[in-house]
Amino acid sequence: MIQDSLYIMASIGLFGIGLYGVIVAPHILKKILAINIMSVGVFMLLVVSANNMNSTPDPVLHAMVLTGIVVAIAGTALALLLAVKIHSLSPASDKDGR
Repeated sequence: MIQDSLYIMASIGLFGIGLYGVIVAPHILKKILAINIMSVGVFMLLVVSANNMNSTPDPVLHAMVLTGIVVAIAGTALALLLAVKIHSLSPASDKDGR
């Protein structure tokens, strides 16, 4: 029971750190990293709740976490691609490809 509370507090802390990073960070890459930290907190909370509900772990919540990890990777790749495109189209960027 104490372990579950520790994991729940850690997941809330990770989500809070990520939310703070999204609000405060000026750079787009730091915001993308902060969103990934938030998702890790949500995944951790889902895993804890899946193991905490019954004596047997809930496989549906575990499958949701695995699916969420795959979607988070794809979303991060898309966000990084969009950040590179926005940077290349901005007038402040070098046109030499650097």
